[in-house]
Amino acid sequence: MLSWALTFLVIALIAAALGFGGVAGTSAGIAKILFVVFLVMFIASLLIGRRSAV
Repeated sequence: MLSWALTFLVIALIAAALGFGGVAGTSAGIAKILFVVFLVMFIASLLIGRRSAV
């Protein structure tokens, strides 16, 4: 999940450097969403792992 977020971030940076504003904005938005989903899943897995060990 994190690799997809980084991929879209790189696409957004390259598109912004080349002047494609719409593509850059869309890719940056997707990267943000994927990063938040990654964080939520990471925190959930930490909590679930900790709960089953106790």
